[in-house]
Amino acid sequence: MSDEARRYVIGWIGLIAALALCVVPWPGLLDAFNPNWVAVLFIYVSVTDPRRFGLVSAFFGGIALDVMTGALMGQNALAMITLSYLGTRFHLRVRAFPLSQIVGWTVLLLALYQFILFWIDGVAGRSVGAFERLGPIVSGSLVLFMAWIMRDVDHRELNMRIES
Repeated sequence: MSDEARRYVIGWIGLIAALALCVVPWPGLLDAFNPNWVAVLFIYVSVTDPRRFGLVSAFFGGIALDVMTGALMGQNALAMITLSYLGTRFHLRVRAFPLSQIVGWTVLLLALYQFILFWIDGVAGRSVGAFERLGPIVSGSLVLFMAWIMRDVDHRELNMRIES
């Protein structure tokens, strides 16, 4: 299998795993802090490798999430397309940011995602508590923060091996 095909297979396996993690129940109050794993995946992949997943895969990932969670059809798809578009549009600029600004940018993207869901729920007349909207932003930001740190460490080790 070529390197390009392996990247796509790993990406799709990651999407399936993220979809599975979104429907796994968390105990008690921790359920409000369950990050939206699909949104976290699309933010990370759209910045690090924007050619792997595009708007079409974001749409289908969002539709799959809508079906699995029982949300309004297209609600998560619209939010995922927005995240994927902004991530691919600004991926070169974001990768040049220092780590603190990357984390701030991901917090803004996750807040935008939750705002889109909040807006659609408001139009549909569904109410969701503020705690359940803010929890995934905090936990998703922590997950992305750890992913960015691990990516930086991996790149530094690679550069050290190349220099020596």
